[in-house]
Amino acid sequence: MALKKAFLAATALTVVAGSSVHAENLVIATVNNGDMIRMQGLTQDFTDKTGHTVEWVTLEENVLRQRVTTDIAAKGGSFDIMTIGMYEAPIWGANGWLVALDDLSDDYNVDDILPAMRGGLSHDGTLYAAPFYGESSMIMYRTDLMEAAGLEMPKSPTWEFIREAAAAMTDRDADINGICLRGKAGWGEGGAFITAMSNSFGARWFDEDWNAQFDTEAWANTLSFYKGTMDESGPTGYATNGFNENLNLFQQGKCGMWIDATVAASFVTNPEDSEVADSVGFALAPNTGLGKNANWLWAWALAIPSGTQKEAAAKEFIEWATSTSYIELVAENEGWANVPPGARISLYENPNYKDIPFAQMTLDSILSADPNNPTVDPVPYVGIQFAAIPEFAGIATEVSQEFSAAYAGQQTVEEALAKAQALTNDAMEAAGYR
Repeated sequence: MALKKAFLAATALTVVAGSSVHAENLVIATVNNGDMIRMQGLTQDFTDKTGHTVEWVTLEENVLRQRVTTDIAAKGGSFDIMTIGMYEAPIWGANGWLVALDDLSDDYNVDDILPAMRGGLSHDGTLYAAPFYGESSMIMYRTDLMEAAGLEMPKSPTWEFIREAAAAMTDRDADINGICLRGKAGWGEGGAFITAMSNSFGARWFDEDWNAQFDTEAWANTLSFYKGTMDESGPTGYATNGFNENLNLFQQGKCGMWIDATVAASFVTNPEDSEVADSVGFALAPNTGLGKNANWLWAWALAIPSGTQKEAAAKEFIEWATSTSYIELVAENEGWANVPPGARISLYENPNYKDIPFAQMTLDSILSADPNNPTVDPVPYVGIQFAAIPEFAGIATEVSQEFSAAYAGQQTVEEALAKAQALTNDAMEAAGYR
């Protein structure tokens, strides 16, 4: 009898689908965007297949970055899986803070991950986070308003065209803003946008000797052009708008153009959520003729912190959530337009996806982003909307706060750039770069 009880107890702990690990409850920290919310709604499929349950901690982007960074640096152990990106993965992997994902199953087919995404989530050739989706940034615009303005969007427009079109599409009486762009403080929010934009204006964060470059004409031109365009044609309070705020404005028909993550395309073209779903066009992020477009490269990815007691189960979840099977699950439930994009080669070879109106522009944007050569002039760092050094997140958060204060009219552009120059050089000197 005792033997039978022991056997039944052991059996109850095993996974229903024949996995070799015990059933676990996984705590996952993630960002509050649409694709991650959708994944939460499909998690029962994972539980049915593995027996593991999932507890979600869903946070606003800036809060997520702060929470997971603090937890992993202090070895807090609050999470079994973290949602991180291309900035954190190689740095944390090098520090030994993440579990290497070099033993995923053959069925997972790691070679199917787009090279840009795989490379950006690796350190010394070892993958430390698996992309749930990948993105660049591009222009999403109202085709009806563009036509009414008597303009035609080029495939690769200049910033001057964008400013002209934004002014032409702005209708304050109808609550239509010609353009919506991120101004919200945070290195991955407004900071990411203005950095990618600055690349196209010939600016850079550091010269080859790690000296800050905010005292240059290129940065003055970037910030002045951004603020001038947004003051003319942007929404009230744009200094506090990030991805989600601008997504809501665009879906409500209150933006003529929105330059942001390619992943947003499925949301602005979804008739259940977007009032303008049938009149959205796409174009490459703008340029100034210097050879760089203002688009970034990013992946929201899933990683396992070192020291977790649930590594095997966590790897099962990562394989489930970032696999081709998950893409097919979303397609079955939500349609092909809503599958997580930008991570796998096979998606862009799939005949069911090729005719999605934004698919090719998303891929073109991703392929045009070069994190190894992000700027017009040479730089000592890798990364397009960030510099892949541990100090960047803290410095860039402060810089973005100064920029947002300028957008809000609390200080001048010149004052914001002077403060950015001083605080960046001080931090880099303290860190031993200079």
